[in-house]
Amino acid sequence: DVQLQASGGGLVQRGGSLRLSCAVSGLIFEDHAIGWFRQAPGKEREGISCISSSVGSTYYGDSVKGRFVISRDNAKKTVYLQMNSLEPEDTAVYYCAIRRFICLPTMQNSEYNYWGKGTQVTVSS
Repeated sequence: DVQLQASGGGLVQRGGSLRLSCAVSGLIFEDHAIGWFRQAPGKEREGISCISSSVGSTYYGDSVKGRFVISRDNAKKTVYLQMNSLEPEDTAVYYCAIRRFICLPTMQNSEYNYWGKGTQVTVSS
């Protein structure tokens, strides 16, 4: 079975940092792109970042560009999301998801085949 396990969420003050991890099992990790999404209370799920398979090209949504950095460790089958300069507006449940090969700038939920359970990020003011 394909499994994605997101971790690393927590409570942090404004301006702080967190690093999320997404551990993947059950498929050929190197052949897949990993996306990060988030959903704040009362809002739709938002695609914020993605890293593609082999060449590791990346995508960032405007809301996180310049503050978040996505990376992958193929040996550990894990993708990371380093989140810096966090703001209360970043408070949300963060999810990782997987699709074949490349990222698409549209970052739609339907483009991803498997999802992990979310991890809560809360940024206090």
